[in-house]
Amino acid sequence: MGRFKLSGKQKKNLYRVIAAFIIVATLMILEHLTDIELPWYLSLALYLIAYFIVGYDVLKKAVKGIIKGQVFDENFLMAVATVGAMALGEYEEGVAVMLFYQIGELFQSIAVGKSRQSIVDLMDIRPDSANLLLEDGTVEETDPDDVEIGSIIVVNPGEKVPIDGVIVEGRTSLDTSALTGESVPRTAGEGDEVISGCINNSGMIKVRTTKEFGESTVSKILELVENSSMKKAKAENFISKFARFYTPIVCYSALALAVIPPAARIIFGYSPMWGTWIMRALTFLVISCPCAVVISVPLSFFGGIGCASARGILIKGSNYLEALADAKTIVFDKTGTLTKGVFEVTDIFPENGFAKDELLRLAAFAEISSSHPISLSLKEACSEEPSLERVTEIEEIAGHGVSAIVDGRRVLAGNRKLMDRSNVMITEEYGNGTVVYVAVDGLYAGCIVISDVLKENTVEAIKKLKSDGIRTIMLTGDSEKAAKKVAGDIGIDTYLSELLPGDKVAEVEKLLENEKGSEKLVFCGDGINDAPVLMRADIGIAMGGLGSDAAIEAADIVLMDDDPLKISLAKRISAKTLSIVRQNITFAIGVKVLCLILGAFGIANMWIAIFADVGVMVIAVLNATRALKIK
Repeated sequence: MGRFKLSGKQKKNLYRVIAAFIIVATLMILEHLTDIELPWYLSLALYLIAYFIVGYDVLKKAVKGIIKGQVFDENFLMAVATVGAMALGEYEEGVAVMLFYQIGELFQSIAVGKSRQSIVDLMDIRPDSANLLLEDGTVEETDPDDVEIGSIIVVNPGEKVPIDGVIVEGRTSLDTSALTGESVPRTAGEGDEVISGCINNSGMIKVRTTKEFGESTVSKILELVENSSMKKAKAENFISKFARFYTPIVCYSALALAVIPPAARIIFGYSPMWGTWIMRALTFLVISCPCAVVISVPLSFFGGIGCASARGILIKGSNYLEALADAKTIVFDKTGTLTKGVFEVTDIFPENGFAKDELLRLAAFAEISSSHPISLSLKEACSEEPSLERVTEIEEIAGHGVSAIVDGRRVLAGNRKLMDRSNVMITEEYGNGTVVYVAVDGLYAGCIVISDVLKENTVEAIKKLKSDGIRTIMLTGDSEKAAKKVAGDIGIDTYLSELLPGDKVAEVEKLLENEKGSEKLVFCGDGINDAPVLMRADIGIAMGGLGSDAAIEAADIVLMDDDPLKISLAKRISAKTLSIVRQNITFAIGVKVLCLILGAFGIANMWIAIFADVGVMVIAVLNATRALKIK
């Protein structure tokens, strides 16, 4: 995280506080600890100078608020309380209230600045320029927005990759830590995709751009982070409504405290004691300032989101951060989420006179137009390069497989459902991986077993979630046998197999219907073909968001890398952030209610009021900044 420095405005406010403090401290020492007696007019003048040095902006904002009809805010409360105290001759208290209020405001400003630092660091991924390679071989520095798709850009060592693209020349090591939170560099060479926001560590590379800057990964991420503050948590909305009603109520209560007791004393023949009751009312106003709650709650959520973003977890709003704390069920898509999505052919079982090579060739040719990982593994394993000239009438059957004419023969390649649908008799079940069944001209030709590889941290991730009391469920289109093996290997609670894409939404709908109270359901997928389920779940988490527009668009929370352990980390950040929010609300309101009661009865003086306002705010803000350091 970058080093935080005071802004110009913060430095100015600090100097004002120091100047006012020196004047007040000097006056108090002279008046209380020495025999020196200043003339009353000199003492008043110095107190007024200190008061206006530290409080002129509060008075200005209060007057502006009154003119605009927006009377009830903390500036109004502070202005009335301090002007009232000064009018009653309580100069020390009047200046002290304003001084400590400004100290609290400065402290809060610094805390917010520090909490924003993780977001500011993330914003550093925005490139300032791009080196455009012109047709004559020269390089021109230009605005990334002006670079068209298909242009060649040069990225030198130490520079950020400004736009998504493919390396056409050179080899390098890319630092993706600003995006993923992981410090391990990634080697990339000719033909590899590169993502905007990465830093080129070593060699010079030439990149052919595949997107405009506005559609590049870095722009999508920055837009997501910038908009995250717009989606507020229930706790934040509650505090906003609370402040709207609370402040007018305490103002009228203070007015009643200043007027009703003296009036009652007059009626019953006693001295009204206006000064005493007005001072109690002013004390009441200082205590009632809602700064601690109004500031610390959004700051806690901001800190939690900042903490997550620094670790490669992008949360689109504090409402999702809050909801994640109530998650009791997490549903996983298997491929690309729990597994690497890197398939390889592990077994071939031909039938009815077909040879292994022939069976693999027919399946690979039939899958020639598909980009599904299983199709790619078939084509990679085939010794013969599939040719479109030999394949016609290609038809992809959603959730089943593919049908095509290969060398004049009708080939079906897909799952068991495709065979059943086409009335092809399967003689035997094979293997524990994903099984691709093949039929040629209506005759069962055999099957090919393709295995996926579990991600390194999948088992540990599931174990951590289960230890936190989370119910885990896996959804997959794989066969019952393959799904059962994966579920057993990783220790997942429940699994549902042989699901079509539409079935996953239906299963999530059923789970949502069984939720109790405030319980939330999370769906975690790779964001490629999970958009409907990601959007239907209470919270959608997409993994591998680095370079995936679909993941960033569809999900509520995006894990920039493929580490499933980040899910339990996100859950932990959410739970601890909510805990900090609740601590601050309980502490701030509890102390204020107690001090308000004491103030109304004259037990709490203006110095206790200062603690109830500024002291509580400082403690709450300090507590809120803990959200930045959750591990």
